[in-house]
Amino acid sequence: MNNPNNPMARQNGIVVQEMPDEVLVYDLDSNKAHCLNQTAAFVWRSCDGTNSVGDIVKQFEATGGGKVTEDFVWLAIDQLNENGLIANEIAPRFAGQSRRQVLKTIGLASMVALPVIASLVAPQNALAATSCSCTNNGQCLNRSCPSTTNCNSVGLCAPNAQ
Repeated sequence: MNNPNNPMARQNGIVVQEMPDEVLVYDLDSNKAHCLNQTAAFVWRSCDGTNSVGDIVKQFEATGGGKVTEDFVWLAIDQLNENGLIANEIAPRFAGQSRRQVLKTIGLASMVALPVIASLVAPQNALAATSCSCTNNGQCLNRSCPSTTNCNSVGLCAPNAQ
């Protein structure tokens, strides 16, 4: 049964691509792409509304992820929440603390990979639509691309080098 105090991963408005060592999550609402390492992906998948933070710790350890603390899982949840990947309202556990302070709090005794989420903003839809494959510069101009684009080394219309 879902508990509103338990974190729940966002499922709507996203596209998920599972990779061997990471999970790529594209947010259709913000046009942001997020790359979750194995640790962050495990926590995100475990946030189903039924698992408490303590439950996620136990699952992480049971699957051979290593010994971790609740603060370790909270670090991942805080990052997921900051990136809009948690559906319900979760108060940040480490608000106002520097990353260094958080790492001291966690006090990793084992060599477990810290949860990491790398994000980048994708081009807006209108801009993405103008990207096209090409073999010469004239093809970029013919596809309604701005006049400041040329065919780059990988065969895509791209802005001219400054």
